Amino acid sequence: MVVDEKRRSRAGAREWIGLAVLALPLLVLAMDVSVLYLAAPHLSADLRPSSTQALWIMDAYGFLIAGFLVTMGTLGDRIGRRRLLLIGSAAFAAASVLAAFAPTAEMLIAARALLGITGATLMPSTLALIRTMFTDPAQRSVAIAVWMTTFTAGVAAGPLIGGVLLEAFWWGSVFLLAVPVMVLVLVLGPWLLPEHRPEDAGRLDPVSVLLSLLTIVPLVYGFKEIAHRGPGLLPLLALVAGAVAGVLFVRRQRRMSDPLVDVSLFGNRTFSAALVLLLAGLLVVNGVFYLVPQFLQGVAGLTPLRTGMWLTVVALAAAGSSLLAPVVARWWGPARAIAAGAVLSVVGFVLFTALDGSSVPVVVVATALVTAGLSPMGVLTTDLVVGSAPPERAGAAAALSETSGELGVGLGVAVMGTLVTAVYQAQMSNAPGQAGETLADVVALEGSRPDLLEAAREAFTSGINVVGGIGAVVLTGLAVVAVVLLRPAKA
Repeated sequence: MVVDEKRRSRAGAREWIGLAVLALPLLVLAMDVSVLYLAAPHLSADLRPSSTQALWIMDAYGFLIAGFLVTMGTLGDRIGRRRLLLIGSAAFAAASVLAAFAPTAEMLIAARALLGITGATLMPSTLALIRTMFTDPAQRSVAIAVWMTTFTAGVAAGPLIGGVLLEAFWWGSVFLLAVPVMVLVLVLGPWLLPEHRPEDAGRLDPVSVLLSLLTIVPLVYGFKEIAHRGPGLLPLLALVAGAVAGVLFVRRQRRMSDPLVDVSLFGNRTFSAALVLLLAGLLVVNGVFYLVPQFLQGVAGLTPLRTGMWLTVVALAAAGSSLLAPVVARWWGPARAIAAGAVLSVVGFVLFTALDGSSVPVVVVATALVTAGLSPMGVLTTDLVVGSAPPERAGAAAALSETSGELGVGLGVAVMGTLVTAVYQAQMSNAPGQAGETLADVVALEGSRPDLLEAAREAFTSGINVVGGIGAVVLTGLAVVAVVLLRPAKA
């Protein structure tokens, strides 16, 4: 009888084909981020945005997708996850068309904002539906690994596909990539994906929605501004405002009978520890992703194309490690699998401490080790977050997982970027002439100041060396946290 029940709970061919449908929106979201950087010079030449407008074209999407994740995850729990996914897919396609044919910078900013809001419906909906479709824990782990590997593949494929489109068409063509993919979701989703909606679903609390936005958006903005321009009054005020709104948000959720976020979930040790590990892991790995391309181009002198080719190795390492994570977890358990991956990342960070300006293969191997080691952490902590929440709260749990990831990305760029900048500026303080604040400033003077360029490259490499040492210490700590906090509770 137990065997029959287990067999009935296991997903079949329909669910695995449905997983492919759920992976499609994630592929689009991943490519949308990477192709825009390629298209930026082309759209700037056509639309001639001001510097402020150019910044908002790049950032409006990220701010709003982060701000609306919690709201959309809970909305999916209330109105139905498949319904929200289909509505979001149709709206994302429409916003993509609007962006592709935007005649002005203002219209493109508005379209990017709509893409952020509609994009926030996609990731929590797909992750919550995976929770519904794959009730067997082992199968769910594999499904989440496939889901996350799709994102990695999208990030890697985005520049290649975008480059081909920009060679043949205008800048708006990169946004049209989403349209046929979302049409497939709309056609196949109703047939392959189940609906899940609690009978006693409540209503969204507008005040909670507002407080969640006032928490996340200022935090993400503050981290990004510190990463790009260094500490300043405005980003620090944004961080304080976000923290205050966050306290008010949590207090309101505690008083509500039907909250936007069930804060009692944080009383589950596995849930809370997994979120912390996910945030910390993404902080470290995204700091590396931010710095390594600068090293390869600014220090090693590679072209953007050669940089992209070298980083393909990193993408393959991340994809392979993500797919292996459920298998390793089945042998050793999630805690030991995450800890073992963290130790592998420590090896990569130790290699970063020994870099010099000619270490292209070393930096690629180090980055691949860091990424391969942290990929299981991303897969398994996401699985633990979604799996430890009640089924009726899966959308909200998925949204918290994604929000943690967004904050990890922002923190990683801010913290690691600030560290390298501090080391760089300290070493360049005695450089002759006007060195500029960043390596990019000096690279622009390469023809006339070869002595200064060499000093700048050495200073930036020293910053990477410091980050390597700090990363090794942080990952060692995360390995210990994983073993201690994610260990199975004693019966």
